Amino acid sequence: MFRGRFEHAIDDKGRLAVPARFRSELGGQEEPTVVITNFERCLVGYPLDEWERLENRLATLPQFDPKIIAFQRYFISGAAECQIDKAGRILIPATLRQYAGLSRDCVLVGNLNRFEIWAAETWGQEFDALSSRFQSITESMHSLGVGL
Repeated sequence: MFRGRFEHAIDDKGRLAVPARFRSELGGQEEPTVVITNFERCLVGYPLDEWERLENRLATLPQFDPKIIAFQRYFISGAAECQIDKAGRILIPATLRQYAGLSRDCVLVGNLNRFEIWAAETWGQEFDALSSRFQSITESMHSLGVGL
């Protein structure tokens, strides 16, 4: 599982170091693959096997439902397979960097079976907003059987 927050910087070529903790979750391949796509105001990264499971689940949904079509167009169309190089970096395509406003400082955020890549400033805003609502979020989670 992916957990924790890590601050890293994107270099001038669009490469971003993936934290060692996250790389270990991506498998023991020499150059593991991460599938990166757009999601809300950030990017989300999936190990290739987890991404393939998600694609298989999506393929079983009604393919003529307008909401499903819209979701797939948005989420799947942005997907890019990114190899982790020997230095532990991924090259994030320019279109995805632009979408998430990634220019230099980033925060990689663990989120169970995936991780998110945020522009540091945008993550700060998101985290502040979540902090102000955390009590009500916790109550909602409790109603789902997730007690802290």
